[in-house]
Amino acid sequence: MSEEEPRAPYDPMPHGPAEIGVGPWEGPWPEGEQYDARLLAEGDRRNVVDRYRYWTVEAIVADLDTRRHSFHVAIENWQHDFNIGTIVRSANAFLAREVHIVGNRRWNRRGAMVTDRYQHVRHHPTVADLHDYLAGPEGAADGGPVPLLGIDNLPGSAHLERMEIPERVCFLFGQEGPGLSAAAREACDGTFSIAQFGSTRSINASAAAAIAMHGWVRAHADLSDESAWRG
Repeated sequence: MSEEEPRAPYDPMPHGPAEIGVGPWEGPWPEGEQYDARLLAEGDRRNVVDRYRYWTVEAIVADLDTRRHSFHVAIENWQHDFNIGTIVRSANAFLAREVHIVGNRRWNRRGAMVTDRYQHVRHHPTVADLHDYLAGPEGAADGGPVPLLGIDNLPGSAHLERMEIPERVCFLFGQEGPGLSAAAREACDGTFSIAQFGSTRSINASAAAAIAMHGWVRAHADLSDESAWRG
């Protein structure tokens, strides 16, 4: 690859190992329904932590389902925003309960880097439908209605840094540029902004989503060595 050619997002880092993951399993194969025979035979080069090497996608999802956090993430999808995939990837990293796509059913998956296979993703035609789901028996199944909090630097928004983030919550993000739609602002139980100190009017939507999710992690997640993966 020449210096002028851009790197694909899934390429190995220039100073890291030549390949990610592991090769074929050496020695007698392990027993257990979680293992994928093809991966054991050919190697596992997926973007997953070591705990899940050689596991089937179904087994990984089932294990994640036993530990998912109680926050949701929602994104408005009116312009096929490239940030949506990146938000899904961050939601997987922080182990969101569900990701909700509001608006167009089709969304740009490139930034997700296949993490949507391990994350529950739901579609809602409108923000009102999302609000009804979070307040209804399915969304509120494990503890009552889930508050819908919009994240946008709108006039009158409270500081995210000063709020006590609810343990059960859905963070809603608008499109890159226009931010939350008028319908989204109307449906939200409150709106919050992320403190900024420079000259730009806003930060990237996927960056804002990661900040909000990490705020929840700092407030509520189990940070013991066995619960917080490190690669």
